[in-house]
Amino acid sequence: MTRHEEHGEDGRRAGRRSRVLKAAGLALAGALVVGIGAGGWVYWHLNDNIKSVDIDSALGDNRPARVVTTPTPSGSASATPLPTEAMNILVLGSDSRSGKENQALGGGDSGGARSDTAMVVHIDAGRTSATVVSIPRDTLVTRPSCPLSSGGTSSVAYGTMFNSAYSLGGPVCAVKTVESITNVRMDHYIEVDFSGFAKLVNALGGVTVTTDEDIDDDDSHLHLDAGTHHLTGKQALALARTRHGIGDGSDLGRIKLQQKLVKSLLEQIASTDLLTSPTKLYEVADAITGSLTTDTGLNSLTELMELGQSLKGLKADNVRTLTMPVVTAPSDPNRVVADEPEASELWESLK
Repeated sequence: MTRHEEHGEDGRRAGRRSRVLKAAGLALAGALVVGIGAGGWVYWHLNDNIKSVDIDSALGDNRPARVVTTPTPSGSASATPLPTEAMNILVLGSDSRSGKENQALGGGDSGGARSDTAMVVHIDAGRTSATVVSIPRDTLVTRPSCPLSSGGTSSVAYGTMFNSAYSLGGPVCAVKTVESITNVRMDHYIEVDFSGFAKLVNALGGVTVTTDEDIDDDDSHLHLDAGTHHLTGKQALALARTRHGIGDGSDLGRIKLQQKLVKSLLEQIASTDLLTSPTKLYEVADAITGSLTTDTGLNSLTELMELGQSLKGLKADNVRTLTMPVVTAPSDPNRVVADEPEASELWESLK
């Protein structure tokens, strides 16, 4: 073989290597583009899931003052510190029947939505402990005048059920009513619907709850013996809605179950290593964002992630659950009213 032929063969080999490397480079570049594009789509999808209401603009300045606390330093000097000041969040569980999934879980179209669950979540400064105060939906209150989405304002209503505020004026009226009866400023608002709650529990692999008594409720379709149970999303939702199969059938018995469920969910989230499974992480994130309606201060994935990161030191054992002190309403044995002065003292303690 001549030197010229050797060089020719080497040249062909070099050419093949060059083409192989170029193809590999193009494939790698394509994979990176697809990966970046998929990541961008995931962020956009999760961000677009979140619905929000501009509560601050709707209510204006006629509200309780914000309680300012001294932030506790967090993070390194080079990192952007996470917020650590105290905050109050009104969390509502909505029984909206909008959409096929909510209708299936809620038992059909009720022609409206109510706040089945109402909790004022007070997070202490430093964000390592919290107090959750449930407000019975059967509480008779003075509902203030509220701006309506259809325009205009509602009239003040005396001795009306607490959950009528949400039915009448949605999140804005719910927040205004809570602030009116507590004199505590709600810094944020979070609402979770039927299907989103069930999806979240399923994405976490279920939730384990211990019940102190048998539950036999045909209305919520939940039948459980006393003891420890690992519940699916549908079962957990039924537990949160059960009232007729326990205790005296009032909302107070349901609230105790809801508070157990909240703590169990916190424990489940803390014990689930989402970072080791991108698929499970996405399922949980999709379930959370897809079920939420928030105020405009929490209406982006970035803001929700920052809130979640700021609460990483909050353990279930450091969450205290209470119910607003109430007594039977003199006007109706099936309703309750705030027990004073204990109720006012509780709200004052949160400030």
